[in-house]
Amino acid sequence: MYEFIKKTYRGSLYGLTAVEENIHFTIYVLASFFVPFLLSHPQIVVGVVVNTALILGATYLKGYKMLPLILLPSLGVLAAGLIFGPFTPLLLYMMPFIWLGNAAYAYGYKFMMQKKNNRLLCVAIPSLLKAALLFLPALVLVKIGVLPVLFLTAMGLIQLATALIGGTAASVIVEMRNRVTA
Repeated sequence: MYEFIKKTYRGSLYGLTAVEENIHFTIYVLASFFVPFLLSHPQIVVGVVVNTALILGATYLKGYKMLPLILLPSLGVLAAGLIFGPFTPLLLYMMPFIWLGNAAYAYGYKFMMQKKNNRLLCVAIPSLLKAALLFLPALVLVKIGVLPVLFLTAMGLIQLATALIGGTAASVIVEMRNRVTA
């Protein structure tokens, strides 16, 4: 178990120099936070960009540098205040679950890629996990009257779609980069 944590926390899937890693980190962090301001709608476009950044971060960054990528997208959405309209402040109830879902998505992908699994599975399984970690709490919060029903779609099928599309886009980017640098 210690080796897994050490490898995930301290390692990256590709050996980048410190300068390269810091450039990647800066780009992904800026994209994660500012995309909601720049694109605002539709949620699917914002989600795809954020999930692409999460998977690229999981690919090129050491695990401990992932925390801002996990936390900042929902903070950007909240600060921009646009995606859920007047219901955006209710996003506060979902933020811990969004962070957990983002972490499961990014670290799940990283873990599966370290095990040399099929790239399609490495995207699909963490995508399903992320969608479940968001949909189930949203369902409970809707059922007890904390959130409106619109959160079910936003935290269910849309999350699954954006995770699958974003993970696929990131995989294509990684593959293209590998071909160029080979």
